[in-house]
Amino acid sequence: MTGARYPSLNGQPVLITGGATGIGADMVRAFHGQGARVGFLDLQAEAGAALAADLPGAEFVQADVTDIPALKAAINDIADRLGPIRVLVNNAASDKREAVDNIDPADWDLSQAINLRPQFFAAQAVKTGMAKAGGGSIINLSSIAWRLGHGDMTPYTTAKSAVIGLTKALADAFGAEKIRVNAIEPGAVLTKRQRALWFKTDEAVADLLSRQTLALEITGEDIAAMALFLASDEARAITGQSFIVDAGMA
Repeated sequence: MTGARYPSLNGQPVLITGGATGIGADMVRAFHGQGARVGFLDLQAEAGAALAADLPGAEFVQADVTDIPALKAAINDIADRLGPIRVLVNNAASDKREAVDNIDPADWDLSQAINLRPQFFAAQAVKTGMAKAGGGSIINLSSIAWRLGHGDMTPYTTAKSAVIGLTKALADAFGAEKIRVNAIEPGAVLTKRQRALWFKTDEAVADLLSRQTLALEITGEDIAAMALFLASDEARAITGQSFIVDAGMA
């Protein structure tokens, strides 16, 4: 990834959830490229191990973010290897589509368990170490989906709207410890998974671009670029905010 350099990120311990593929993998590469000491969690062991092998010094731990004790244990493992986490990127998510009539309580609870609950407990887990180290930055991943509606992914959009409330609350709760908490709301990022599931044809991509003010394909690197800024000292006066990166989606 080319672009701005942030000297304040060099050597900083960074933890990214859901970092093995997609936007998360682009986050891992971006922070690694800044000289950060990067650790990441993911359920996908093979993809995670392969990415770590490509990035000297990167640390990968397989973990299921829906299992909170396992999530906290994995975070502590990464902190033991890298030092107190100074940047946390809460990226893990699942944007499963399902008609409203087909959603049962188990579907609803699983969506919240992936898309919302781990963001709180990961932040809780890094807070003490981050505060003792002098502060840091927590970046929560929301989505513009909650602003657009998307009735075929109601549990997901509900969770992603709640991430904004969580971000505000944690920014207030953690501010005295010099910990900043912000959110990013990506638009339609054309990862391999999104192309395979929802944007399979040139026509589908063209239709997407026609709904954006900027007719460009958003990549994971675009989201990572915002995360780098929010994690850096250049954003030292920014907290409790949410930043939309969607090329002007209508």
